[in-house]
Amino acid sequence: MHPTRPGLLLAALIAAAWLTIHIGGIFVWKLGAWSAPLILVQAWLSTGLFIVAHDAMHGSLAPGRPALNLWAGRIALRLYAMLSFDALRPAHFEHHRRPGTDTDPDFHPGRPRAFVPWLIRFFGGYYTHMMLLLITLRIWAYIFLGADAVHIVLFWGVPSVLAVLQLFYFGTFLPHRHAHDAFADRHNARSNDMGRWAAVASCFNFGAYHHEHHLHPDTPWFRLPARRQRRENLVRSQAEIG
Repeated sequence: MHPTRPGLLLAALIAAAWLTIHIGGIFVWKLGAWSAPLILVQAWLSTGLFIVAHDAMHGSLAPGRPALNLWAGRIALRLYAMLSFDALRPAHFEHHRRPGTDTDPDFHPGRPRAFVPWLIRFFGGYYTHMMLLLITLRIWAYIFLGADAVHIVLFWGVPSVLAVLQLFYFGTFLPHRHAHDAFADRHNARSNDMGRWAAVASCFNFGAYHHEHHLHPDTPWFRLPARRQRRENLVRSQAEIG
């Protein structure tokens, strides 16, 4: 299979599911007992949209197709929360250049173990006045098209905020926070033990395999488990030879 196909197929499935719930929840469906679990699913899919854009930043969404990565990333972030792909990409590359240091935009050097101060710094670093203006304009456009404000909050606002918490906690805070055990190397990142499905449910593998991501940033999210397995097999083979 061509290397671009699996990532694009998964990205398309995530986006299609997100759009179905987004449009249905805001414009079509009535609230009911199913609303709460569907909002949680939408939060997870919103996290997925960010991960799609993240892979696009690294060129691993569509290897060898820079224009496709660029536009897929832009669309995914605009759908999710009107974020700017072009602004986030250099900040993310700075995170990879000097992870866990004073210049890392995803790190809180003064409070490397404190969840709330770090979250506030993380949130404030990515949300701009322009983004808030675009969100406001989008909300008014939805209302003009007949949407109810409560439905907008429940099926876009709440999932977006929950996705921020999910991305921060599993994809940034747990992997990069200071703990009793030292980091393995200069990447100042650790992976977190959890089952295969829990890894996907928590943050599309970026919590469970975060160190692997920093070692191999060109590996898409769905191939990180295989990347770890190859490394473990190599270590085991070297130990047997030695």
